[in-house]
Amino acid sequence: MRVVFAGTASFAGPTLNRLREAGHEVALVVTQPDRLGGRGMRPLESAIKRQATEMHLPVFQPERIRTQEAQARIREVGADAMVVAAYGQILPASLLDAPRLGTLNVHASLLPRHRGPAPVEWSILSGDTETGVTIMQMDAGVDTGPILAQERVPIAADETAPRLEGRLATVGGRLLVRTLEDLVAGRVQPLPQPAAGATHAPRLGSEDGKLDPASMSADEIDRRVRALAGRVGTWMTLKGVTVKVLRGHRDGAVGEGLPVQTVTGGRVMSAAAWARGRR
Repeated sequence: MRVVFAGTASFAGPTLNRLREAGHEVALVVTQPDRLGGRGMRPLESAIKRQATEMHLPVFQPERIRTQEAQARIREVGADAMVVAAYGQILPASLLDAPRLGTLNVHASLLPRHRGPAPVEWSILSGDTETGVTIMQMDAGVDTGPILAQERVPIAADETAPRLEGRLATVGGRLLVRTLEDLVAGRVQPLPQPAAGATHAPRLGSEDGKLDPASMSADEIDRRVRALAGRVGTWMTLKGVTVKVLRGHRDGAVGEGLPVQTVTGGRVMSAAAWARGRR
């Protein structure tokens, strides 16, 4: 099958690999333009651009995919299907139906729960015990298209967003290839998303990483630290100093860490007792 692949973040990597391994012709890889970053503010390539280059695949980096020029470049490929995974731009409706089989999206949640750009983080923030991957036929809405396939994935009690995203990415690649096969063979029936249970997973910023033990429970802080690990990060203010928080424990087993009493838990001790415990 001739495929156009649109992806930017590393989550999309396993799907691109699986497409090639399954024998599909990836005729074009669409990814975000290089962005300035790092020390010296030099141009940084997306994870998918680096991967596509190593695979010797043609790369297209439109600043805005909605322009007529960008759409014309993608249409001229004559793809049977377009596959989207963590691309980062909203595709115009006029482009979604251009391929013979339409455009399929690999989404890291069990839709309609956690629609939006940060489903992995919000599944942990919400205290979910399971999440999954949805293969969706894209429509003009944001993550509202018919469901083609889903696979459930449990969330461990100590799950961090990077680790969970890696597991979901692996599932997504496998599920996407299988769904393409089923779609061609007529074995899959698109299922409209139910209105009930729909939630939104908006992008998270640095302010979302602020921890306040005076108003947050231990469970809430624990989920926030695990959900924002590796990207946004979490932080708190101690004696007027901003401290980054990399990980935490709810059970009091702080080891070499710093014990913090939260609004709903923690044992009160004197400063002297705490100092003795810290040696």
